[in-house]
Amino acid sequence: MKSKKLDPITLEIQWKRLVSMVDEASAAFVRTSFSVLVREANDFAVVLTDSQGRSIAQSVLSIPSFIGTLPATVKHFLDSFPAKTLKPGDVMITNDPWMGTGHIHDVNVAMPIFHKGKIIAFAAVVSHMPDIGGRIRNAGIRDIYEEGLQIPRLKLIEGGKPVQALFDMIGQNVRVPEQTLGDIWAQVAACKMLEERLRPLLHDTDLDALGAEIRRRSESAMRKAIRSVPDGVYHAQTQHDGFEEPILINCTITVKGERLSIDYSGSSQQVPRAVNVVPIYTFAYSAFAVKALLCPDVPNNEGSFMPITTSAPLGSIFNPRYPAASGGRGMIGHMMVPAIMMALAKVLPERAIAEGSSNSSITVTGEHRGRPYAAVNFMNAGQGATRQRDGFTMLSFPSNLSNTPIEVFEQMAPVRVIERAIRRGSGGGGKHRGGDGLRFEVEVVADSPMMASMIMTRFRTAPQGIFSGKPGQVGGLRLNGKTINPAEHWVLKKGDRVVMETAGGGGYGKPAED
Repeated sequence: MKSKKLDPITLEIQWKRLVSMVDEASAAFVRTSFSVLVREANDFAVVLTDSQGRSIAQSVLSIPSFIGTLPATVKHFLDSFPAKTLKPGDVMITNDPWMGTGHIHDVNVAMPIFHKGKIIAFAAVVSHMPDIGGRIRNAGIRDIYEEGLQIPRLKLIEGGKPVQALFDMIGQNVRVPEQTLGDIWAQVAACKMLEERLRPLLHDTDLDALGAEIRRRSESAMRKAIRSVPDGVYHAQTQHDGFEEPILINCTITVKGERLSIDYSGSSQQVPRAVNVVPIYTFAYSAFAVKALLCPDVPNNEGSFMPITTSAPLGSIFNPRYPAASGGRGMIGHMMVPAIMMALAKVLPERAIAEGSSNSSITVTGEHRGRPYAAVNFMNAGQGATRQRDGFTMLSFPSNLSNTPIEVFEQMAPVRVIERAIRRGSGGGGKHRGGDGLRFEVEVVADSPMMASMIMTRFRTAPQGIFSGKPGQVGGLRLNGKTINPAEHWVLKKGDRVVMETAGGGGYGKPAED
């Protein structure tokens, strides 16, 4: 039975129902997952789309980039598996960076939801895997073949029956198959939970009409927000540490009426390192920055992003050619957000945020007491300050990853955490100070050698302040007291100590003492 015309009260009730359903599926995923990347780091998203892959609602804790990429992934699945060929019980899978989230370490699954013999929606889940084979994730990797197992768009489950050969292939190519396959099955469980919770709504609601109205209102709000920005061309540049030379991020924003376009021409060319950003991720974090700046309170769905477009020349850092490596794409991709905010700072000074630093991490693998292990520990950094307040300390921005608890990291790998503390004074000065970074020291207690990889952001180039705010301090990485290169892999032995220091955020405004 179709619903009556949606008045604002009914729409709000139905919207809350949808969000609660997706959140319940998200909770089911967390409860059934095997890895700390889901349970502790929050590195995942759950999304409900309509039959065409247009997003309707996502879990509250979803990572910003995944909100933008996962609906696009569903559309890519439909290119390979047209709706008329799909059956109840089908589940599709891929980790193709260009079709998924920008790097192979995230696995995407999507399941069609049928009602009265027709596909009316898709349940989709994406999550960072505990391991994907290959060399462990590192910015210095030179091409995608080094990064691990590539899963093209395939059927994981067909008509309710698992494709055992695919499960066997994945399990054979990863270091911790129990965790990796366990997380993939947890993704399937979350999709089924979302389907189960959605069914009662379908008895008295036209989901297509509901989704269309939600998207229409969000799109209208975003267009109105864009119209409030004066027409013009706005520009900003920032840079990343790079390797032999810094990587330039060149951002040009054109506002015309109710549309906003972002062009990255003039940015560095793609590099033979794992920091390239594919277009699906380029759009996701660009759209997030615009939405966070202009209308953060409007629900996230396809409509929110319709008035926004992005572009970058083929072969550039934001539109690389295959087989570019992209495992550390967040190191560059996260910098698009402050670049966009800096570009619009002159016309939106009350909303702008100074530069901060995205997540750093340490990944360790090996064998201990006869069992293989692979563990990732995320570390957050200082956020930039705003006109209203100091930057937050040790906060994940623009992503929303959590700092991995010490006890969990020590349980997952043979290490002992010596210290995890706020890096006092690392935030840049200003009328409002940048947030402080983190100091993390860990000691190896394994009897056998351990392979380690450290991803460090803002290792050489400091997060900049705005409106005369001071820059934050750069991060640091030392092994047994000696500065080492975060673009290398390291073999650690018992007693070795690694110290990682994340950067502080930039300040806002001229310091009072000046």
